[in-house]
Amino acid sequence: MSSPNLHPMLNVAVKAARAAGAIINRAALDIESVRISQKQVNDYVTEVDQASEQIIIETLLGAYPGHGIHAEESGQEYGARDSEFVWIIDPLDGTTNFIHGFPVYCVSIALAVQGKVEQACIYDPTRNDLFTATRGRGAYLNDRRLRVSKRTRLEESLLSHGFPFRPGDNLQRFLQIMGDVMPRVAGLRRPGAAALDLAYVAAGFTEGFFETGLQPWDVAAGSLLVQEAGGLVGNFSGEADFLHQKECVAASPRIYGQLVPILSKYSKFASAGEKAAVRQTLKARQSGNETAASAMQGHETQTAALAPADDETAPPAGN
Repeated sequence: MSSPNLHPMLNVAVKAARAAGAIINRAALDIESVRISQKQVNDYVTEVDQASEQIIIETLLGAYPGHGIHAEESGQEYGARDSEFVWIIDPLDGTTNFIHGFPVYCVSIALAVQGKVEQACIYDPTRNDLFTATRGRGAYLNDRRLRVSKRTRLEESLLSHGFPFRPGDNLQRFLQIMGDVMPRVAGLRRPGAAALDLAYVAAGFTEGFFETGLQPWDVAAGSLLVQEAGGLVGNFSGEADFLHQKECVAASPRIYGQLVPILSKYSKFASAGEKAAVRQTLKARQSGNETAASAMQGHETQTAALAPADDETAPPAGN
């Protein structure tokens, strides 16, 4: 059901998210019958992810056939390739939780206009919680306006984060991060769905969130929620161009200011050269210059290979 108070494009996103949530809820009644496959070790996709994504894409393109799609399972297979309007979709964030019957997962949909997220929708089908945001118009949980937590001291803060789970993840680096952060906070939680983690920061349920290995569909919607609720979002160096950088920290302004100095030493993008390479790769992709993008990716790979071991990337996000 649409709401007259929502932006028309956000209304369509909500319709799509609820339709996907209905598919997820039906499947959750008989988890053992769900077909599961592995994208790689400890990284799963189910027929529910695929069905959820399909109904979302059909709903969005049915309303806006000229828009682009960037989805977790199908990539950019659907929609217009050169549109200024791109829907960023995670049809089931928290797949591992879902297949184990652990009720922490969600649908995440964001709309980027010329690369900037303008609309956001995160739907938790287990609780029927709908998080929405439009840039400049605030963030909401159902009908309640959201504000980030008022706590100002890191030692009183509850943070969420992600564990390493794929082969080759830098577990040692993760343990170093935990060793730096844990003694300074009231508690750490690992729910297993980055989009919900960000929504909970926006709602003030937690004071902050940090994670690496993230893809745009993990953080696009949640980041706008946090910003519209009065929080800050960036990479571990505290810079705002985090969406394609695979690392994210989000918190209320005072907590953000205390977290970034701790996390900055673990940023993959600690050097200006690495940051420039990422930006050039993204610019090449956006202009459709795949040859240039491939060349830039090669430069990044070479840079990573030459980096010393203790500058390796911190562990990626939970699936």
